[in-house]
Amino acid sequence: MIEFWVVFTGLLVGVTCGIAGVFLILRRMSMIADAISHTVLFGIVMAYLITQTLNGFWMLVGAAFAGILTAYLVQLLHSSGIQEDAAIGVVFTSLFAAGVLLITLFAGNVHLDVEHVLMGEIAFVPWDKWTLLGLAMPKAVWMLLLVLVINIAFLLLFFKEMKLATFDPVYAATIGIPVVFLHYGFMTSISFTTVAAFDSVGAILVVAMLIGPAATSYLISKTIKQMFVYSMLFGAAASVIGYYLAKFWDTSIAGMMATTVGFIFIVTFICQKIVERRKKVLVHKLETS
Repeated sequence: MIEFWVVFTGLLVGVTCGIAGVFLILRRMSMIADAISHTVLFGIVMAYLITQTLNGFWMLVGAAFAGILTAYLVQLLHSSGIQEDAAIGVVFTSLFAAGVLLITLFAGNVHLDVEHVLMGEIAFVPWDKWTLLGLAMPKAVWMLLLVLVINIAFLLLFFKEMKLATFDPVYAATIGIPVVFLHYGFMTSISFTTVAAFDSVGAILVVAMLIGPAATSYLISKTIKQMFVYSMLFGAAASVIGYYLAKFWDTSIAGMMATTVGFIFIVTFICQKIVERRKKVLVHKLETS
């Protein structure tokens, strides 16, 4: 049963991050995800200092605040003339460092260590359970299910608007679509996804789960809907395969999951290039015959 919860948690991480990562790739905001995965530490620490509890709900609220703050500060600096990559670097290093400093000063005796936030430990997930409505499941599973529902609801409600705002934001704004609201709403969902994955893969490796499956699906998809399906499948496959490879080699589960994501991307990329090459050769033969 313990192994089941570990695998199921990894599966949820892959699916949840796979959904969230699609529009990150399409909107060319991959580095924003990296920034948020670091700055949510600041939000989590602030939530603990204010509430004096490690309750998952307040952790999500703190993460959402940090994600929105990160997006707002990056946009503010970028609109002031600073290059976007430089703005992201300044914001995420500053807020992450502030989070580390706050932990050291005010939360040194609390189970809120930086290593756990960065690397995670999915093997410990089954031991920390919540019981709701008579159903006992690991806390990480409850949080991931909640965030998965939030991500799906956001897509169902704003899919057309997000698609238009992604590919033509100027036109979207002129016809009355709340582009700014969608941007910050999307950043909030990314923050939720990041903090929900802390217990399993950690803040740094969650970037691989957010970007890798979506980038892989981008190579082979012809529509956005296909991209969502492939991204979820690649994320889930990387999590499950990564777990069993880590178990076989007795190594880091989160690290092996992220490595599997990279391996799947490389294999897909090579196969896609081979197919493209063969198509070009075939077309050339048909034209010269």
